[in-house]
Amino acid sequence: MRQDRREYWAKVIAEREATGQTVKVFCVERGLSPYSFYVWRRRLCRKSGAVDFARIETRPAASGESPLELVFVTGERLRIGKGVDTATLQSALVAIRA
Repeated sequence: MRQDRREYWAKVIAEREATGQTVKVFCVERGLSPYSFYVWRRRLCRKSGAVDFARIETRPAASGESPLELVFVTGERLRIGKGVDTATLQSALVAIRA
């Protein structure tokens, strides 16, 4: 039974990442508890040794878009515009990780 739950949650977590939805929206649409999602994601990542903070995707920016976008494992996005100074960016990243 325990292995079945591990496999189920591993599939759910992979599916959420593939959709790009926030955890909250993903879970609500599927009738899942966000709390359970986060517990299982932490449990499975700890076992695999993986530590996810953000996913970085590269693609050409469309006109008017920020040249850099960080997509966090929670589904939140941080768009960084041209000309941002490093001190501001560093402060934002420190705040996010806290």
